[in-house]
Amino acid sequence: MRAVIVNGWGGPETMVEREIERPEPGLGEILVRVHAAGVNPVDWKTRASGALIAWGETPIVGWDVSGTVEAVGPGVTLYAPGDEVYGMPNFPKQAGGYAEYVAAPARHFARKPASLDHVQAAALPLAALTAWQALVDTAGVTAGQRVLVHAAAGGVGHLAVQIAKARGAYVIGTASEAKHGLLRELGADEVIDYRAVDFAEAVADVDVVLDALGGETAERSLKVLKSGGHLISLPGPDSVPAGAEGVHAAWVLVDPDLKGLQEIAALADQGLLKPLVDTVLPLADAAKAHEIGERGRTTGKIVLTVAQR
Repeated sequence: MRAVIVNGWGGPETMVEREIERPEPGLGEILVRVHAAGVNPVDWKTRASGALIAWGETPIVGWDVSGTVEAVGPGVTLYAPGDEVYGMPNFPKQAGGYAEYVAAPARHFARKPASLDHVQAAALPLAALTAWQALVDTAGVTAGQRVLVHAAAGGVGHLAVQIAKARGAYVIGTASEAKHGLLRELGADEVIDYRAVDFAEAVADVDVVLDALGGETAERSLKVLKSGGHLISLPGPDSVPAGAEGVHAAWVLVDPDLKGLQEIAALADQGLLKPLVDTVLPLADAAKAHEIGERGRTTGKIVLTVAQR
């Protein structure tokens, strides 16, 4: 099968297309023919250093996939060949999404939202599960609460805005002024231009802050939280600020979640969750996708398409 491998950790130029052996599904696994693979910041951060991942002999990044079940391993009853699925296989271990086929546990996938094509579905799993596990599983967002989403037009942020809104929250997002109209279309009740306004002075009495930035932003976010509120940090364990007294501050590491994927698919099919796809490129242009992503100017997600042979 064709795959884009990381031929030595470093810049985007280390990514090369190769023919490698196709995986086979093991016990409890399915083999998925990949139609599209989402691109996430963890992809290029991992490519740069190789950190955190237990790599196989052939390093392949990519944890967002949408495709068709090609075969099922022993013990699998959830799916059959021909079923359309999407998921975040094996994270944070190697999954190998930048390839024609992926083999992984069946419960790391769910049925693809019927209302979305494979490109749109591939934009969802990692980012949407991150938002879901932060806002719903960790913070328990409910109707009437005030939720502040930093980097609200980003891959996780634009989905977090919609998930919080679907749960009845009052949603505040930070983004550059050019993206305010889009965020209001996605359901944001209030949008703050972080370049012109200090959010810590403009916002108060917040129940939940979702912070994809860390550093000073995380520290200042403590000022806007109610007592007992939640600060959910995404960049890493070091992004949780010290001195978070009277609030719940935590780092969330997303993990594969069948139930979460099913909930997300249901929201999409109800018209309550729409993934924004900024750029679509063929698998062979994975290095270009990383170059675009590392500039930090995308709105929504970058997705790679995998042509079928």
